[in-house]
Amino acid sequence: MALPDAPSGRTGRPPRTSRAEILAAARRILERDGWEKLTLRRLAAEAGVSTMTLYHHVRDREDLLIQLINDLADQLPPPDLSGSPRDRIVAASTAMHDALAAWPWAVEVLTTDGFLSRLGESALRIVEAIVAGAVDHGCTPQQAVHVYRSIWYYTVGEILVRAHSRRRRPDGDQPGETLFSGPDPSLGRLDPARQPHMVAIGDRWGEFAAQDTYRLGLRAFVDGLLARAGSAEPGDPAT
Repeated sequence: MALPDAPSGRTGRPPRTSRAEILAAARRILERDGWEKLTLRRLAAEAGVSTMTLYHHVRDREDLLIQLINDLADQLPPPDLSGSPRDRIVAASTAMHDALAAWPWAVEVLTTDGFLSRLGESALRIVEAIVAGAVDHGCTPQQAVHVYRSIWYYTVGEILVRAHSRRRRPDGDQPGETLFSGPDPSLGRLDPARQPHMVAIGDRWGEFAAQDTYRLGLRAFVDGLLARAGSAEPGDPAT
């Protein structure tokens, strides 16, 4: 009788847990302790496995975080990308913002260049929609990249400022406790002769700054970016 073929690939004791279980344990740490506390050692303890077992599923902490982002993106419903190119850009950008606002730790991970090549299909769908909308509107490829990058910077900045402000807020304080996002004791010491408009706004600064103006700003921002569609830009091959 012929012997069975020898198994291919890595041999030895198989992993004691699945990738889904590893990511579920990582999400528990994120929700309970914050992304800064998510280490492979802590994850192994949370999942009840050895650290070496984790390397069957993740290369390092950064790879783990990227996998988490892709896994979460896969669970999101796709945005409605019907309508005009401008409307598609706004819809895709809003979907990106709303997802990341719920996972501010993901923004911290994605603030370095080069992350696009590590994103999965669901996350890349958003980037593609923004770039495609810009091209369909008449932007050059370079301008389309600039549109995406500008929207990305605006979105990241908005999310990080609000997330950091919430973390700095003492228990019981109202949203926005900094000069730029809410009432601050220093506002009462401003000089009416030098900062008359800020003094006139006074205590209402916090009320106004706490309002969610992302979509309002986004629409104006996109309109401004698309207004230059097709015009020559510094660095264009045609210039």
